[in-house]
Amino acid sequence: MLRNLLIACVSWMFAASVVIADERPNIVWIIPDDMSANFSCYGETAIETPNVDRLAAKGVKFTNAYVTAPVCSTCRSAFITGMYQTSIGAQHHRSGRGTEKIHLPENVELVPKLFQEAGYYTSISGWPVNGRLGKTDYNFEWDESVYDGADWSARKEGQPFFAQIQTQGGKLRGKDVDGWEKVASAAEKRLGSRTPLDAVVLPPYYPNHPDIVRDWAAYLDSVRMTDVMVGEVVARLEKEGVLDNTLILFMTDHGISHARGKQFMYDEGLHVPLVITGPGITAGTVRNDVVEHIDIAALSLAAAGIAIPTNMQAKNILAADYSPREAVFAARDRCDETVDHMRSVRTQDFKYIRNFLPNRPYLQPCAYKDDKAILIGLREYQHAGKLNEVQQLLFRDVRPEEELYDVHKDPYEIDNLADDPAFADKLKELRGRLDAWMDETGDCGREPESVAMYDSDMAVYLKTLKRKNDPVHLKVIEDNIALMKRWAAEGK
Repeated sequence: MLRNLLIACVSWMFAASVVIADERPNIVWIIPDDMSANFSCYGETAIETPNVDRLAAKGVKFTNAYVTAPVCSTCRSAFITGMYQTSIGAQHHRSGRGTEKIHLPENVELVPKLFQEAGYYTSISGWPVNGRLGKTDYNFEWDESVYDGADWSARKEGQPFFAQIQTQGGKLRGKDVDGWEKVASAAEKRLGSRTPLDAVVLPPYYPNHPDIVRDWAAYLDSVRMTDVMVGEVVARLEKEGVLDNTLILFMTDHGISHARGKQFMYDEGLHVPLVITGPGITAGTVRNDVVEHIDIAALSLAAAGIAIPTNMQAKNILAADYSPREAVFAARDRCDETVDHMRSVRTQDFKYIRNFLPNRPYLQPCAYKDDKAILIGLREYQHAGKLNEVQQLLFRDVRPEEELYDVHKDPYEIDNLADDPAFADKLKELRGRLDAWMDETGDCGREPESVAMYDSDMAVYLKTLKRKNDPVHLKVIEDNIALMKRWAAEGK
């Protein structure tokens, strides 16, 4: 009898441990591409976004969330490791794609691997789920086995899951009239209307060129369609009976793809929405402290009861004892063929940007961006003399070495205070903060990208275009590569 009692106790203890494991929350990340915080819960008035608004009402909304890189592959390399991309050598966009490879430091693990080791089912997909793994775009060598599949439905019964849903977001609008019409028609079919052109209010640094206005309207329709997708994800979780035990995190991978947004260090490129809801989150919470997008790595691990690696730079911003950051940091380096080197630090009140290549124009040649109708329209108005003083800022042939903005009084970051004696102390303070961050985090961007790595990645880029039989685009990129090399040789 004693033996049977012991067996029963052991069986009960094992069963209890399984129940405890099964009760761990599921973690779902929803991360659209190329989208700023143009949701009604963030103050956007031209459109309505009821599903993201509902998440915010049921959870916590961060008003000051910023990416550490304003372009997808570097941003994604950072949040999937919880590390600054500059600390792990992944700071150049679409790097490590050719014969020259990038390997993570030995003590850095991918977040899905940590979840997997803790017994979670890991998945990554687009939406709707189509059986293929979703967007990763990491700049280093990694093993696809960190993802168990494309859909959490393949997990074992009762197994908790960590799921990433990576969607097109702002990319739904495309680059020209064809893309604009496609997303507007989709919104009209699904929601009964398209965003009217007269509802568009552009930032003051963009002119009311008809193509720029239509593009922005289409972008807002892409926001609406992204909101629909969020509603579909929540509906599926509810239908499967797991919604109440799921932490849902909604964030974008960087700001809108526009002239002064994506790839730039202004808030249009760095500021993103961040909404989190689920077990333990107090409904209707609004957080105004500055946070970094890499923090989603630490807070997700902590929510699942997984130890946060001691070397991880991300912080658990949901922890009861969390001490708010005083500043957040970002870096922009090479994007495709275009070589650049910028760093920034932002507090709640000020933004400091350092341009390490000040003798280059603001709008350096970049085939990806220059092919967009909005850039073509901007240049058309510039050549025609139709831009005002603020709108001309993007067309300067050189940049200041330092930029300083009072982001409360000047939210569009137009009035550079770096040379204003009244702000000399603030300039010195933020300059010192940036220097300290670069030192403490081992910024790999202090040294230029090697010629071997640049040539290796450009070979892949050019090969892709050759395969697409796109001789015009190919010639543009070849010319841009030659220009980058010439400028580098000239010390520019």
